[in-house]
Amino acid sequence: MNVRRYRPRDRASLIECWQQVFPDDPPHNRPDLVIDAKLAVDDLIFVAEQADRIVGACMAGYDGHRGWLYAVGVLPDHRRDGTGTVLVRTALSALKDLGCVKVNLQIRSTNIEVAAFYRSLGFAAEDRLSMGAFLEGGM
Repeated sequence: MNVRRYRPRDRASLIECWQQVFPDDPPHNRPDLVIDAKLAVDDLIFVAEQADRIVGACMAGYDGHRGWLYAVGVLPDHRRDGTGTVLVRTALSALKDLGCVKVNLQIRSTNIEVAAFYRSLGFAAEDRLSMGAFLEGGM
């Protein structure tokens, strides 16, 4: 397995991967839109490939104050083989190199399995209320 930064030639494969991993995501999280928006800001998208196939990916962000992990996902047939761990550690290393000292992420509260995965990597639940607003419609 090789983990590296996203390249333009990865686009179709990454879209396919994220569609499989996140089949219930809302339309505003369409992989093609997310990739384009992210690349307009920076290139903190990491992919895991095996036998020339993308089997997982992770997107990271840093605003100068906090780091974030987004869209961390591994294809079902590659889970529990270390792919997710290597992806997250690669993203965390890149964020640390940028000067980031704290990284946040959000998962669905019902996703107990993924919560255990992040705990194994040193993440802990914090007493926060996650809020969001869509800016469409002239907020």
